[in-house]
Amino acid sequence: MPSDSSFDVVSKVDRQEVDNALNQAAKEIAQRYDFKGVGADVRWSGESIVMVANSEDRVNAVLDVLQTKLVKRGVSLKVLDLSDPVASGKEYRITAGLKEGLAQDVAKKIGKIIRDEGPKGVKTQITGDEMRVTSKSRDELQEVIALLKGADLDVALQFVNYR
Repeated sequence: MPSDSSFDVVSKVDRQEVDNALNQAAKEIAQRYDFKGVGADVRWSGESIVMVANSEDRVNAVLDVLQTKLVKRGVSLKVLDLSDPVASGKEYRITAGLKEGLAQDVAKKIGKIIRDEGPKGVKTQITGDEMRVTSKSRDELQEVIALLKGADLDVALQFVNYR
C-alpha cells in the first residue's frame, strides 16, 4: 500500500528579494526628474518599509515604483500591509509592513475551502503558521494546489515540501 503524499501551504517572504527591490526603487527615485526636490525617499525602518514625499500624490508615486520593482522580482504584492498616506509635518508617509506566516483564521479559511470544494480524500492539518495537506493520490494534491491558486485570499501562498 503506497504511503500518503503531502505538501505544506506556507506564506513566506524572500527578504533578500524585497531588499533588492527596495534598493532598485530607491535608486530610480533618486534619478527620476519628477522626484527631484520633493523629498521622495523609500527605506527600511526596522521591520517595515517607509515611503516619504512632500505630497500625497508623490508618496503614492513612490509606492507605485516600489510595487513595480517587487513584481519584477517575483514578490507578490499581497505580502505588503499598507497604511494610508499620513501627513507628518510637511511630508506624507506610507508605512508598509510585511505579512508572513498563515494566521489562524486564514489557515481555517483555507481548510474550509479544501473541505468544501476539494477532493474528498484530502486531509489538512494546521501546525503553527503553516498547513500540511495530505492525500493518497498526487493528482488530488495537484487539484488542491490549483484550487488554492484560484481562490481569492488576502495572503501570498507558496506550496513547499511536495512529497
